[in-house]
Amino acid sequence: MKDITILGSGNVAHHLIRYVQNSHSLNLQQIYARSPEKIILSGLDVSKIITDLNQLQEADLYIIAVSDDAIGELSDRLPFENRLVVHTSGTAPIEVLNAKNRRGVFYPLQTFSKNKEVDFKTIPMCLEADTDDDFETIKYIAEQFSDHVYQISSVQRKSIHISAVFVNNFVNHMYVLGNKICDEHNIPFQILQPLIKETADKIVSVKPIDAQTGPAVRKDSKTIEKHLAFLDGNIDLKNLYLTLTESIQNYNV
Repeated sequence: MKDITILGSGNVAHHLIRYVQNSHSLNLQQIYARSPEKIILSGLDVSKIITDLNQLQEADLYIIAVSDDAIGELSDRLPFENRLVVHTSGTAPIEVLNAKNRRGVFYPLQTFSKNKEVDFKTIPMCLEADTDDDFETIKYIAEQFSDHVYQISSVQRKSIHISAVFVNNFVNHMYVLGNKICDEHNIPFQILQPLIKETADKIVSVKPIDAQTGPAVRKDSKTIEKHLAFLDGNIDLKNLYLTLTESIQNYNV
């Protein structure tokens, strides 16, 4: 059984802690958090939570799950050397970790919110390490979480993260805007949810470019003009509609 220490109290840390504490093959050694009150998990042994890095005990893996800007500083402050330390960032290179310790990356490719459970078994785990031996250790631990484990370099991980921003963060913002239009016209947003689900389900079996529908790809100028007229009162939405329409049309020439 591998001993795991998690450093952080945000969304990613929350789900990692929850999974490890319930694991039969991993032991939750400790949790480091500057704000321990943010860690609210039923059944958690609160004696495992520390606020002083000098109280860190030996573990097989230390997972730094904090914001990208804080990774390097926290890594520098670790009061030990030659132990295996990883971060969970999608964009930070492995080199952001202090080289006094053995370094790696343990990036779960998913969106995390504390109030929404996730199934780790389905989440791709993107791994990197400085040495083959450390990679095998990280891989073993990742396999206790997920059935989908990948060796991904820092350069590849950056491209994955940018892709994820497009398909997750930007798409969700489109939901926000669609929801706003619905609210303004007394329409329940739920009416669009079957469409959202079908769109997401479709790209499992069809390439996204082949799944593209709508007035832009059809070059339906009359419908586009009607939509733009509808958006006359909101210049930001109108400009965004135009930008996306042009992008679709330029990509599907």
